[in-house]
Amino acid sequence: MTTTRQLIASDPGLMAGWEPGAPVGDSLVRRFLHAFGEAGAVVAGAMDGTVVRTDDLILTDAGRPAGFSNRVMLLRPLGVTPVAETLATIDEATAGGTGEVVIFSAWPTPDLRGSGWKLEGHPPLMLRVPGPGRPPVPDGLEIAPVTDAAGLRDVERVAIEGFPLDELRGAPPGSMLNERVLADPRQHLWVASADGRPVAVADALVEAGVVSVNLVATRPEARGRGYGAAVTWAATEVAGLPAMLLASDAGRPVYERMGYLTLTRFTCWSRRRPG
Repeated sequence: MTTTRQLIASDPGLMAGWEPGAPVGDSLVRRFLHAFGEAGAVVAGAMDGTVVRTDDLILTDAGRPAGFSNRVMLLRPLGVTPVAETLATIDEATAGGTGEVVIFSAWPTPDLRGSGWKLEGHPPLMLRVPGPGRPPVPDGLEIAPVTDAAGLRDVERVAIEGFPLDELRGAPPGSMLNERVLADPRQHLWVASADGRPVAVADALVEAGVVSVNLVATRPEARGRGYGAAVTWAATEVAGLPAMLLASDAGRPVYERMGYLTLTRFTCWSRRRPG
């Protein structure tokens, strides 16, 4: 049987969009791969963690529980580079750390359960092009950019409760984000507050000609009031560029009402390290 890898090797003049040297701007999906990967790199770098960039992946790891910042964004399909080789690279780079590591793939993958990974699902990748449509902010809601450690603590608390991020419950402040992330001009975070209490948060990283919208979370008791959508609008419109995000199936209708369109579905695998 002819494999994908053999096809690429036998037809080097045909562009696939994931080969070494393929332009970052080859497609919106490829732009997102790099933007989402760099979003993790900002956080891991601020925490003196591990950042690995190769032709195959962008790997970021704080070395301890840190939410979705411990992740592997594949830049090529698993199987173009041998699966065992890619997994060995991931194992080596994340060895000795604690907390969950997540693999994100824009393509279907082989079954990784035999290598200790758990299938998390197939989240939709969504896109909104710049344009009108932003509604008024809900009454009583205030949205503010995060500029200091106090704002970051609010982001942490809401994100931990909103997703939820169980492995970070009870962790000391700064376990998920520290002030060094605010030094990167590509990075933007917002907190939405109702009656003076933080209720929703969102994050955006501007990279590769797109806005990667991340970490959208609302406290459970504050849902259904438009707070999450309102803070997502702040992230979506931060740079006047196409905005992209990975949604959950539960959150997808919210983004569709904002004008986001689904492009494809990713495949996500997770592995929990000891400790």
